[in-house]
Amino acid sequence: MKKFGDPARIALLLASVCATPFAFAAPAMAQDEAAVEDSDENIVVTARRRAENLQDVPIAITVQTAEQLDQRGASDITVLQQTTPNATVQVARGSNSTLIAFIRGVGQQDPLWGFEGGVGLYVDDVYIARPQAAVLDIFDIERIEVLRGPQGTLYGRNTIGGAVRYVTADMDTEEAHLRTRFNYGSYNQMEAIISGSVPLTENFVVGGALALYARDGYGENVVTGAEHYNKDVDAYRISAQWTPTDALSIRLTADGVNDDSNPRHGYRLTSFPNPPNPLGGPSYDPLDSVYDTRAGSGDENHVETRGSSLHVDYELSPNLTVRSITAHREGQTNGTIDFDNTEFPTLDIPAFYADEQLSQEFQLLFDYDRVQGVAGLYYLDGMAEGAFDTVLGNLGLTILSQGRVDTTSLAAFADVSYDLTDTLAVSVGGRWTQDEKDARVLRQTFIGIRSPFFGNSSAILFGTNTNYTNSATFEEFTPRVSLTWEPSDELTLYTSYGRGFKSGGFDMRGDASLTPDTVNGYEPEFVDTYEIGFHSSFMQGRANLSGAIFHSEYTDMQITRQEPTVAGNNITSFVDNAGEAVLQGVELEGRFFVTDNLTANFALGYIDGEFNEYQSSAVVPNPAFDPLLPVGPGNQPNMAVPIDLSDLADFQNTPDWTGAFSLTYMTEVAGGALAITPSVSYRGDSQMFEFANAVLDQEAYTLYNASITWTSESDRVRLGLHGQNLSDEEYRVGGYTFPGATFGNSIIGFYGPPRTVTASVEFRF
Repeated sequence: MKKFGDPARIALLLASVCATPFAFAAPAMAQDEAAVEDSDENIVVTARRRAENLQDVPIAITVQTAEQLDQRGASDITVLQQTTPNATVQVARGSNSTLIAFIRGVGQQDPLWGFEGGVGLYVDDVYIARPQAAVLDIFDIERIEVLRGPQGTLYGRNTIGGAVRYVTADMDTEEAHLRTRFNYGSYNQMEAIISGSVPLTENFVVGGALALYARDGYGENVVTGAEHYNKDVDAYRISAQWTPTDALSIRLTADGVNDDSNPRHGYRLTSFPNPPNPLGGPSYDPLDSVYDTRAGSGDENHVETRGSSLHVDYELSPNLTVRSITAHREGQTNGTIDFDNTEFPTLDIPAFYADEQLSQEFQLLFDYDRVQGVAGLYYLDGMAEGAFDTVLGNLGLTILSQGRVDTTSLAAFADVSYDLTDTLAVSVGGRWTQDEKDARVLRQTFIGIRSPFFGNSSAILFGTNTNYTNSATFEEFTPRVSLTWEPSDELTLYTSYGRGFKSGGFDMRGDASLTPDTVNGYEPEFVDTYEIGFHSSFMQGRANLSGAIFHSEYTDMQITRQEPTVAGNNITSFVDNAGEAVLQGVELEGRFFVTDNLTANFALGYIDGEFNEYQSSAVVPNPAFDPLLPVGPGNQPNMAVPIDLSDLADFQNTPDWTGAFSLTYMTEVAGGALAITPSVSYRGDSQMFEFANAVLDQEAYTLYNASITWTSESDRVRLGLHGQNLSDEEYRVGGYTFPGATFGNSIIGFYGPPRTVTASVEFRF
C-alpha cells in the first residue's frame, strides 16, 4: 500500500505547494448561483435549476453548507446520513468508495454493473451513473443539497427516491487565492488538500484542487498481515472559466479519483464451519475485533474514475438564458471480496467493473414576472460491463458471471411556476424518458479454482449456464405538480404530487439454467409520492423550521436477491418486480439561534413501510426433469416456483426513526473566533435485506461527535480538532449471508468507522 510519506507523494505535495497559485486552484464545476446565507440566515439553493431562497422551494430539502460541514469535521458525503432525516448514505458492503444510498425507503443496495440506484448523485448537475468511487470526499465545496422524494421532472435518470447534489465552490474571478489544509489523526491518518484560483485576465480564470488521503487500517488481515479498512486515495479537480461578455460564460472542468485502499473483506459473524468440523478439520470462531479478517482471496484493490464537463451559459435577454452541460465520465474497478473470511477459497469473489458515459443536457431558463421555470432536453450514452468469479472451493468449482449493458437515454422535460397571486403559486412539470438497453450476459461453470478470466488458464469448462443477448426499451412520462401558499414572508406552505420512474433492465448474474425467464429481464418500478410541507422563519429570523408529511405508493419494486439453491451447490440471483408497498412518514428540521453565540440544529425523521404484495420465486428440483435427455428449455433440472413473501418482508436500510442534534457555540478567543460543535445522531433498528436476520441486522445505535475550530480574525488561519464516534460504537453498514456447508455457512458484516480524532490546520492566502 502507498503511504503518505512515499517519495512520489511527497514530491506531488511539494510541487502543489510550490507551484504558482493557478496550478491547483478552486474547482469551477460550481453553479453560478452559489449558496449564500443572508442576514436572516436564509439559504439560496438551485434545487429547481434556478436560484431560489430555500424557504420558497416546495421540496423537502436538507442543505449542508461548506461552513457547517467544516465545523463538524465532515470527511465525505456519508456524513449526510447523520444530518438528513429518513436517509441512508454510506459505503457499500465490501468496498472502500462505492456509494449506497436510500431516501424514504427507496434506493439500491447492489452496486453490480447494469443495476441503477434509486437515489441520483449529481456533481454540479452532472449525473454520476455508477456508484463506484461515488463516496465523494468533501473538499472545496459550496454546499450539498439532499432532495427527498421523486425528482424525475428536473433530474430524471432513475431519481425516484431523491437526489444528492454536490455543488463545488466558485472560483474567485477578481484576485488569486490559495488554500492549504493538513490533517493528522487516529490510525496514522495523514491528509493534504490544496486549492486555489488565479485570474489570468479580467475575463479568464483557472483553478483546481488536489487532495491526498492516507490512513492505516482499523484492523488487519490476520492471515496475510495486510491492513484492513485502510484508506489510500488521491483526488483532483482542475478547471478554467472564460467570460468574454457579460452574457456568455464558458467553464471547462476535469476531475479524477484513484483509490488504492485494500479490499474490505468484512468480518465473519459465525464459526467456520458451523457447527465445528466433525472430521477434525480447521474450525474458527469469530475474531475479537470486527475490523479484522482472515481473508485469503487477496489484498489488491484499485478503483479509478475520470470525468470532464463543459458548462456554457448564454443570456439571450434579461429574462431568458440558454445553458448547455456536456460531460464525459469513465471508471474501472479491480478488486476481490472473501465471503467465507478464511484462507481457504470456500467462497471467494474476485471482480472487475468498467463503465463509461457521455451526456448532453440543454436547458432554457426563463423568468417573466409571474412565470418562471426551465425546459430542456437530455441525452445519455452509457456502458457498464464487468465480470466476477464465484469460487466454490469445497466443490472445486468456479462460476464466472460476465456481461455488459449499453444504455441510450433520451428525455425532454419542463417545470413551470406561475404566481396566481402575490401569495399563491402553482408549479407544473413533467418529463418524458425513453431508455434503450442492450445486454449481453454469460455465466459459465468451470472445474478449478478461479476461471480463465481471472488467471486460471487450466480451469476446465464444465457447462454454460447463461449465454444470451437481448434488448429492451422503456418509455415513461413522469409528472410533478405543487401548490405553494405564502401567507407571510415568514411562512411557506406547500402540497405536491410527484411520480418517479426507474427503468428496467437485465440481471448480469442471472442463471438461465435455474431461472430461464432471466433472459427477459425485469420491468421498471414506480413511486408516487403525495406530500404536504412547510418552510418557516420566525422570531425575527432567529429560528428556521421545515417539515413534511409524505405518503408514497411503491409499485413493481425491483428487488434483488441472491440465495443458495435447494440442492445447495449454486447461488441463484433474482431480480423480481416484487409487487407493491406503501411508505409514509414525517420529517422535521430546524435551526435556532438560542443566543448570539449559541446555535442549535436538529433533524427528525419517522417512516413506516409495509409490503402489500411481494411476489417472488423459489428454485426447487423439477420433478419432470429427465436426466437421460439433453438439458434444454423443455428439460431443466430445476424450476422456479412463485411464492408470496409479503408477510415476511420489510424494507432494507430504512430505520423507522432517525434523528440528529447539534450545538455550535462561538466566542472570541486569542484574537479569533472559536466554535465548539458537539453533535449526536440516532438510527433505529434496521434490516440489511428484506428478510430479517437476527445475526446480521443492525440494532438501534447512537453516534456522538464533537469538533472545535478556531479561525483567526484575518480569516487566514483555521485550526481544528474533530472527534467522531466518541463512544466507539460498533455498527454494521452492510452484510452478506450465504448459509449452507457449500459456502462455509458464511455470514459477514461490514462496519462503520470506530472512534477517531483528527487535528487540522488550514492556511488561506
